Formats: sequence, C-alpha cells, structure tokens
Amino acid sequence: MFKNAFKVIDHLIGFKKQYLIIIPLFFFILSVIPALSQVDSSKIKSEKEKKPPKILPLFDSNEPLNVTLRFNMTQFLKKNKKAGSLDGVLMMHFNETDTVDKNVKIKYRGIWRFANCNFPPIQINFKKPIYVFSDSGKINKMKLVTHCQTSPLFDEYILREYLVYKLYNVMTDSSFRVRLLKVTYLDTENKKKPITQYGIFIEPASILALRTNSMVIESLNLTQKHMMPEVIGKMAVFLYMVAQWDWDIPSQHNVAIIKPLKFDPAGLGVPVPYDFDLTGIVNAEYAVTSDELGLENIRERLFRGICQSREMYQEILKEFMSKKNALYAVVNEFPYLSQRSKKDIIMYLDTFFDQLNKQKDIDLLINNFLNTCKKL
Repeated sequence: MFKNAFKVIDHLIGFKKQYLIIIPLFFFILSVIPALSQVDSSKIKSEKEKKPPKILPLFDSNEPLNVTLRFNMTQFLKKNKKAGSLDGVLMMHFNETDTVDKNVKIKYRGIWRFANCNFPPIQINFKKPIYVFSDSGKINKMKLVTHCQTSPLFDEYILREYLVYKLYNVMTDSSFRVRLLKVTYLDTENKKKPITQYGIFIEPASILALRTNSMVIESLNLTQKHMMPEVIGKMAVFLYMVAQWDWDIPSQHNVAIIKPLKFDPAGLGVPVPYDFDLTGIVNAEYAVTSDELGLENIRERLFRGICQSREMYQEILKEFMSKKNALYAVVNEFPYLSQRSKKDIIMYLDTFFDQLNKQKDIDLLINNFLNTCKKL
C-alpha cells in the first residue's frame, strides 16, 4: 500500500518538475513572439522607406511630352494675383501605359507676359516632389512656359523659343535643359473649352546646379565683373547673336547664377540665361524694344556684355565659328517647326555668322563690342 503511495508521489513530483520547466518556457515564447513581430514589421517599414523614388525622364528626350493640366482655368484667366495659387492635377503621359499624376499648386509667373498675354506663364509647385535622376535630384517647383495667345502662330513662337535654349545647350553644359510639351489645359469648372498648345518645361536651377556640381547664388549684389570672364563673354555674345537685350546680372533678370563647388579663390559665378520670348530670333509680334537702349526693332542686335580684351572676344568668336554647323543643325533637324520659320531663323543666324568669315569683318564686330560694352 505504502509502496504504491510512494510511486504516486514520485509521479506527481516528476510532473511538477516538468511543469516548472514548461511553464516558464511557455511564457518566454509568448513574450518573444510580439518582439519578433515588431522587428519584422519594422524591417518591412524600413524597406518601404528605402524604396527608391521613381525617376521621371523629363529632360532626357527631345520628343514632345504629352501633358494634361486640370485646374480652375476660369479663375486663372482672370489674371488676379491676389487670388493666390490654385489647386490642380498635372498628368504626364510618358507613353501609352505610363502616366504619372501629381497634385500641384498653380501660380502666375513672369512680369511682361503676365501683363501682355491672355495665357500667362505658370509656376508649378508639386505637393510631393518628383525626381529626375537621383534621390537628391528632386523637384519641388518648375517653370512652365505657356503660349501667349491661343493660336497656331503662338505655337510657332513657343517652338522658336525652345530652339534658343537648345542652341545655348550647344555652346555650354552650364545651360538650362528644356522639354518640349504638348499641353492640354482642362477647366475644372467646365466653363472654358479644353486648350491644347505647345509649352516648355524649364529645368529648375537647383537641378542645373546639382548636374554641374555647383550651387545656386541668389545674391543681388553681383555685377558682370563677378562672373567668370570667359563665361560672361560667351553668354553676352550668344545673347547678341539671338538679339536678347532683356537681361541683367545685378537684378538676376532673365539670368540665373551658379557657382562651381570646386575651390576657386576668386569665387566667380557662372551666369545662365533664360526666357527668350522677346529675342529677335523668336520674332514674336507682341515683342517690344526698350526705348532707353535706342533699339528701333526687336531684330536689331545690341551687345550688352562687360568690356573685355580684344583677344578674349577673338577666342569667343572663334568658338562660335567652330560650332556653327552644330548650331544650324539644331534648327534644320527640328521636325516640329514650319519650314518657313526654319528658313527665317537660318537667315537671321547668317547675318551674325557672315561677320566671322574674314578677319577684317571679325575686327569690325569686335570694335562694335568694344564701343557698346559695359565699362565696370
């Protein structure tokens, strides 16, 4: 009897020992599972956060990009700056299966075109940034060059202005890249008919600076003497060639300024021109000249660069002559402009390059520069 009793007691003790081992192990597992779950979800969240942004090839093609912009066009066309920005949706159709929709804010841009055009230029502010080539190449806002009036003629002006940017791309990498657009404007109020016209996206200065390993300078205390001499000289000659008088360094009017990040004791800047709608090469019917400058028409050229040595001008003009064929190819190989406009542009460029055929003509042109240059 006692023998059996002892067996029962031993069995109970053994079970208790196992129980004492199993119970803590059970609670340990219960405590570890949530922690493991938390680590896994944290890892997944981290992987999502590290997912690279979609790179949009905005400036990597010469083909027109189809774009749709939905916003309150009725309000926009009233041209009331006090109304502030307008909400909109920008749809970029990269191909038949790839459309990117972005919520944006629409603001007026420009001074002259705002006052004189029925459809003012636009600044697009993205509510969430887009990326064009890297994690750091994000765009928060971008300029949209619009048609001034709704007609095929004003499409021609947009195409001609686009070509001026492409011409300057031939001369230097420190120039704004642009993307030709076919824009359809849709009115969310359904009071205005849809409008489809050409437009231009201009590369933001921040992206230009990143691409050229530079930084954007916004100081208004600079003059042409604070720019790299060969760069300001080349830009001034280019703007003379296309008949652009509407620019200024101190106010950064139609000129952005970047500074290379590489060490430079002089700290000189690089000017980058934009907004070419008033140039002689565009030859828009709405363009006007400046009475202060004594210009009789918009196709009359005026050199507005800083005074430099004759040798400097000689070298700059030599570079232009070396790139003449490439410049002409930009115009001749552009498929979207009418032959009539192409012929007009080539004839206008001829009036510049004809002065570079002989040294005596080059000397006369340099004399012109020296007679009208700014003495700083």
